[in-house]
Amino acid sequence: MNSSFRPPRRPTRQLQLGGVRIGGTAPVVVQSMTNTDTRNVAATVAQIQALAAAGCSLVRLAVLDEAAAAALADIRSQSPVPLIADIHFDHRLAIRALESGLEGLRINPGNIGGRDKVDRVVDAAKAHGAVIRVGVNSGSVEKELLARHGGPSPAAMVESALGHVRMLEERGFYETKISLKSSSVQHTIEAYMLLAGQCDYPLHIGVTEAGTLVRGSVKSSVGLGVLLWHGIGDTLRVSLTHDPVAEPGVAWEILRALGLGARGPELVSCPTCGRTEIELIALAEAVEARLREVEAPITVAVMGCVVNGPGEAREADIGLAGGRDKGVIFRKGKVVRAVRGGDNLLPAFLEELDALLEERQRTL
Repeated sequence: MNSSFRPPRRPTRQLQLGGVRIGGTAPVVVQSMTNTDTRNVAATVAQIQALAAAGCSLVRLAVLDEAAAAALADIRSQSPVPLIADIHFDHRLAIRALESGLEGLRINPGNIGGRDKVDRVVDAAKAHGAVIRVGVNSGSVEKELLARHGGPSPAAMVESALGHVRMLEERGFYETKISLKSSSVQHTIEAYMLLAGQCDYPLHIGVTEAGTLVRGSVKSSVGLGVLLWHGIGDTLRVSLTHDPVAEPGVAWEILRALGLGARGPELVSCPTCGRTEIELIALAEAVEARLREVEAPITVAVMGCVVNGPGEAREADIGLAGGRDKGVIFRKGKVVRAVRGGDNLLPAFLEELDALLEERQRTL
């Protein structure tokens, strides 16, 4: 979808983080963060691989101490995507991460140490061709700015971020992206829109501490959706108090809804109503589970009414509609198979889905 109503994408300089382009004309990049103990190489690699399979192009991991830093080279050698080290307070961990092959850092230059320590981190980033994300959260704004702005306001967050960016610019470093995160959706939107008018660095967007699966998905969808609609955002993370592997799925649905990118099938399913005579919820969830294995960008419909289903979902590549002890399977609104017996509908549909996917594969 190319909507002339939507404002154009905010122009930024383009960065290269490993093999991933960020900003400029590059597509919006989905990323997430591991929640494993980074010192556990096997567990961390397994989660990175799962995140990549779910649609992440970048993965961030916490580096808390020397033991975690010592595991980074082994982790990086097994990772299918570029990695970003999340560092606080200890500049030595940042340098160790870069020496281990990680392509990016997430730091706050103001808490990494004095000027000499910032110099060392910047020199290492230059030497290794790494990208630095300057990350400011509402809880990390300096006391002086909090006092002047009356708290962690959007203006205070922006001033804090730009102050840290200047520390890098003074050292001739410009391979930078910026994030401003708050648990308040309104503050997050206001902060990014304010920052977007004051620099041309790529922006990583997200609502921090958004909450559990449903609540966090809603807050992230509203906040990120507004920003992306206004052309703001070059990388994004949906932060959930949940298995991190759920995050990229929500992120991709946000991008799909805005016409900014799609990954895998789109599932269209109707809400239940008084006409529904099948176990529609269970049926839709079973189809959704099967589609997790599919990468083809097809549209699949699961409808609860035989009469209206094919018509309401006529644009779907394939779909099913069920009624009492019967159902139909359709392609592009045309019925291709009628099924008797409610228990037979799902197996019959999966057969037709496999046939469609095989046809698509042969035409590639």
